[in-house]
Amino acid sequence: MTSAAVVLTESTMSALGTSAPDFALPEPASNREWTLADFGAEALVVVFTCNHCPYAQAVEERVIALARGFAGRADFVAISANDVEDFPDDAPAKMAQRAREKQYPFPYLYDESQAIARAYGAACTPDFFLYDADRKLAYRGRLDDNWQEPERVEREELRDAIEALLASEPVAEPQLPALGCNIKWRA
Repeated sequence: MTSAAVVLTESTMSALGTSAPDFALPEPASNREWTLADFGAEALVVVFTCNHCPYAQAVEERVIALARGFAGRADFVAISANDVEDFPDDAPAKMAQRAREKQYPFPYLYDESQAIARAYGAACTPDFFLYDADRKLAYRGRLDDNWQEPERVEREELRDAIEALLASEPVAEPQLPALGCNIKWRA
């Protein structure tokens, strides 16, 4: 792993109310193509992530548990947009392997062109976006307040945002940016 793989990057904070960009991306584990319209729950969480980033790895089990806890009420989708030439651990075959090994309860899609990551304004892995039933951005920020030590988490911002959205209540502010490895953009 190169040192560039672990550069701490803060997410950009897109304007709330922004519409979710449409996409048509493959899921390496199933060879199925998914679009935004395939997700019909009242809430949609879009997570930009990858296999190799220690920040993404540190919260992976929490994201899986969150998705399972909201099954049937909120849809989750994970997207990897990293340059796989420089980071082969993020290649589609490795994505499929990880999704199966970890038993992801959500599709893990590959954004080879990186156009979808750019359209969403994703900057790091993991990077979280929560959309309402109209697919307007309701929350943009971190998973919780302690990416390193799950037992020391005091505020679960994404969970709280999903619960507020599903209860038709306002999502709390301020929303703090996610932190993670920078997305590995092609040169």
